[in-house]
Amino acid sequence: MTVADMNRLEQAARISMGEFQDPETSVEPLSSPHHSLLWGIVLAAAATILLIAFFQLS
Repeated sequence: MTVADMNRLEQAARISMGEFQDPETSVEPLSSPHHSLLWGIVLAAAATILLIAFFQLS
């Protein structure tokens, strides 16, 4: 069974259960303020660890 087949089956099940929604309107935005803040913290921590490792090895 392909992914397209599974998507069609899922859509048919939602329609039959009365939960049909337009997929484009139900998609949440990918970047929220908390998500961006979390990525900033992760990147800052990774940069700090890399700098410490670099100075320890040199």
